[in-house]
Amino acid sequence: MIERVAPSNVSVLITGESGTGKELVARTLHELSPRRGKPFVPVNCAAIPETLIESEIFGHEKGAFTGALERRAGCFELAEEGTLLLDEIGEMPVGTQAKLLRVLEDRKLRRLGSKVETPMNVRVLAATNKNPEEAVSSGHLRGDLYYRLNVFNLHMPPLREHKEDIPAIIEALLADMNTKHGREVKGVDGEMLGRLMAHDWPGNVRELRNTIERAVILCGEGYMETRHLPPAFGQRFLRAEVSTNNYSDSGVHVEIGSTVDEAERMLILKTLESTRNNKTRAAEILGISLKTLHNKLKEYGSTTASETLEERPVV
Repeated sequence: MIERVAPSNVSVLITGESGTGKELVARTLHELSPRRGKPFVPVNCAAIPETLIESEIFGHEKGAFTGALERRAGCFELAEEGTLLLDEIGEMPVGTQAKLLRVLEDRKLRRLGSKVETPMNVRVLAATNKNPEEAVSSGHLRGDLYYRLNVFNLHMPPLREHKEDIPAIIEALLADMNTKHGREVKGVDGEMLGRLMAHDWPGNVRELRNTIERAVILCGEGYMETRHLPPAFGQRFLRAEVSTNNYSDSGVHVEIGSTVDEAERMLILKTLESTRNNKTRAAEILGISLKTLHNKLKEYGSTTASETLEERPVV
């Protein structure tokens, strides 16, 4: 499907869970298109403050707002004749979505503070880890923008739904990891492969990549074995216990009856609390990307970690 749609100029909406490879799909679409050799510009809409996102995407003129000391080209201009990826499109403010729709329809761009519209030649791809229909229903994504972007949909399935690809993915990762770390690892032994195939991979290919990279560093040469896996690999990171004492300094307690989403939420917020809201350190401890952590916190809303933790006692 990627090969069929890549040569065209239509917009593509890439969907799938975090870590399934949506940006890799976007880069492949670009490389297989007539625009290869031109800029590929990825933009994470969830990571840009709402007050700056329009300037980042559309650019601005000098004096357009306080602090605009010089003219600045936006992502559309940076991607001229190339490809622009709007990642986490559902996190873009609704007002900015309306301006984006106008640009996509007219193929003309106006910087903030400018009176002049400039023709633009950019292929726009979008990605989201949310269900786009639900985002439209909830009002987080404009319906007209969704239909404009969703000319062609590519859905990336979670790794747990295509585990038969794990050996091939590992083989591809090994070539990169050996070069990156100066190792000579040949592959995975049968016992370790069995453990990898049995895992559900909630972090998808990103989690698999991190696991293999760690194993390559520890192994050095020959074949990776189960002893090269993380100590708690394959075990649930939360333990469910029936207890009336919900407080302890040793970890996170989850009551039986809690949903997976609730358990994940408590773990993330408790980890943030332990790092004194250092998101980079919290992401490292949790084994997820900083981008994923930001997306999770946006899902939880503006409530602070301490306020949310008070709603349900945890340890």
